Amino acid sequence: MADSQDNVLNLLKKSEEFLKKKNIPSARLDAEILLADLLKIQRVKLYIDFERPLSLSEKDEYRERIVQRSKFKPTAYIIGKKAFFDSEFHVNESVLIPRPETEELVAWVLEEYPNKENNLEVLDLCSGSGCIGISLAKARKEWKVSFTDASESALEINRKNIQEILNTERSFELYHGDLLSPIPNETKFDLIVSNPPYIPESDKPSIMPDVAEYEPHFALFVSDFQGFHTKILTEAKTKLKPQGRLYLETHPRYSSWLKETALSLGYSQADLKKDLSGRDSFVRLIL
Repeated sequence: MADSQDNVLNLLKKSEEFLKKKNIPSARLDAEILLADLLKIQRVKLYIDFERPLSLSEKDEYRERIVQRSKFKPTAYIIGKKAFFDSEFHVNESVLIPRPETEELVAWVLEEYPNKENNLEVLDLCSGSGCIGISLAKARKEWKVSFTDASESALEINRKNIQEILNTERSFELYHGDLLSPIPNETKFDLIVSNPPYIPESDKPSIMPDVAEYEPHFALFVSDFQGFHTKILTEAKTKLKPQGRLYLETHPRYSSWLKETALSLGYSQADLKKDLSGRDSFVRLIL
């Protein structure tokens, strides 16, 4: 029989203390997210039901989750999902965990295309979980959205998210290969939107262990930022319709370089946009 030490309140307190000792920065929040998901309730409901006792199996599973988090495994990977925009996405260690900054990129694109009747061809390049393209497709039912990624295991997660989030008869093309190389020659897009790998490998030592030890390095880091992004800009030019647009999330340190390089490659317009932290994290290029 469970005693008062096994209730929600006490287990949250113990877990928070344990995670703090392990230098987990968001100890209380993570303890709450992991427990609420385990109990299949909203996090706010924990506060309504502090005295609820946990069964032995629930305690064991919760303890295992807390131990994983203490080793810096991201909470999203432990529970297998992450909220992004207005949906919940399946994630595992094959894909990056969707970030709030990328929500800003999606919001920017939607702000620039408010007409829901427009029938646009859109590509989510380096799609990962598919969070960008799926969020755009959910908000703009008339858009034809395609996805491409170099990782087949990432595309499996992408497919699962399409099926569960969009729940529609619409068809979506998913291409497996390096950048735009798998896209058929005749296929052209009005918009290409991407959060490609952009962290220089030299920055690895400064990256938090949650990210550096668990998230897929091929989706995060580039050994040659300028060479890799020149390839993106060059290939995108061949896949954009006249006046087509390329939206990129990028490293603020390189945003001005991206703008100048795009103009030198023949794009007609290049604009930077700041994120909510005031950094030039987004670039819009018009052919």
